[in-house]
Amino acid sequence: MTKKTEAIERCSCDVIHEDVVHEVKGKMPEEETLYDLAEFFKVFGDSTRIKILWALDAAEMCVCDIAALLNMTQSAISHQLRVLKQANLVKNRKDGKVVYYSLDDDHIRQIFDQGLIHINEKK
Repeated sequence: MTKKTEAIERCSCDVIHEDVVHEVKGKMPEEETLYDLAEFFKVFGDSTRIKILWALDAAEMCVCDIAALLNMTQSAISHQLRVLKQANLVKNRKDGKVVYYSLDDDHIRQIFDQGLIHINEKK
């Protein structure tokens, strides 16, 4: 991602629009909810986890498959899957000795789609 450094424009006055501030404050979620949302988005801040999510969007896969795809150790993949599972982004099912992982729900796909639309609209 290319970083742009632009000057942030600021007001040249000190007027507070009380009605707007009050309206937005009334719509703002609880502090704990905002904290949880920030933690949720932190999970997307790792390129390995993004690759895993991308792969699981394409197909249900086991740790061995993901490790082979990403050229990483099974241990490293398992660690990242644990983080993704704790964030409720992936789920797993057992079939004999094999554990298959998939995206938890369609919301994850929607988050990816919206992120890609946002990134690609500026290109």
